[in-house]
Amino acid sequence: MPHRHIKFLNGSYYHFYNRGVNHSDIFIERENYHYLLRLIKKNFLKHRISMIAYCLMPNHYHLFVRPETDDSLSTCLKAVFISYVQAFNKQYGRSGPLFEGRFRSILVGELFYMLHLYRYIHLNPVVTGLVDSPEQWEFSNYREWIGLRNGQLVDREFVSKHFKSPEQYKEFIRANVVLERDKSKWKRYIFPEAGSFREDDNAT
Repeated sequence: MPHRHIKFLNGSYYHFYNRGVNHSDIFIERENYHYLLRLIKKNFLKHRISMIAYCLMPNHYHLFVRPETDDSLSTCLKAVFISYVQAFNKQYGRSGPLFEGRFRSILVGELFYMLHLYRYIHLNPVVTGLVDSPEQWEFSNYREWIGLRNGQLVDREFVSKHFKSPEQYKEFIRANVVLERDKSKWKRYIFPEAGSFREDDNAT
């Protein structure tokens, strides 16, 4: 069966996500996370893609992005994840797919969706019980959003446009922790086709 070709348009916002095959971990040790982030940084700069929010979890990932050139996303993400899977398989002496098929993508077209989405992404490690607060999770760009880290994988113009200060975003996150834990009430806004990606067990 030929691969589907989706045209991603510049200036639009997209949510990409996927998880490990059979819910298995896609990161075994700390360096795995950092290697994927280096690949993302390198390829996002090359293809002019802005990172809005991301979170890498033990067995899945979420990327909220905006391409600055037409149809660069498919090429970029393919390069990122092919390189990652090849390196992962070589390091751990395995073969075959690491992810559960091709990445999923959703066009993010409404402010209401955006508000839920970056909150959801940054609170993912808290909701799953990995940490008590989002700034404790090293492998998201929440620290960049609140000014605790000077990383490059963040669109600071986007952040400042939606929140006047880091403290305002921290308050927004703190005020919504309980809501995030009760995902069943709003999950349809994050995953319209949720039947194809059930976030159970540790894949939240």
